[in-house]
Amino acid sequence: QVQLVESGGGLVQAGSTLTLACSASGRIVNNYAMGWFRQAPGKEREFVAAINHSGISTFYADAAKGRFTISRDETQNTVYLRMNNLKPEDTAAYTCAAASYITSSNYDTPLVYSFWGQGTQVTVSS
Repeated sequence: QVQLVESGGGLVQAGSTLTLACSASGRIVNNYAMGWFRQAPGKEREFVAAINHSGISTFYADAAKGRFTISRDETQNTVYLRMNNLKPEDTAAYTCAAASYITSSNYDTPLVYSFWGQGTQVTVSS
């Protein structure tokens, strides 16, 4: 019913900036909270950032705080993740996800997100 497609990944040098985009399509009846997760080879999926359905509240993992910024453009049904000062340890497949509702206590839990994109690869070289 809802499809999410990420874009903007690529190969960059450490210290570079990338902005990922997640576009939603399909039957979108209600506003969704959106989250970004990432997964490196051999590691578990890791929460990166989230934004509530209104765009008022944002949440960040410690590794992303101060460097990454999540935002949304409701006119285009798109959520962005601006990634500043990228580090090699940021290398991962980044995936966006949509949830009907998130709170300050569950925003980083994958189980609350109902729809997931395919992911976009971010590779940061040293």
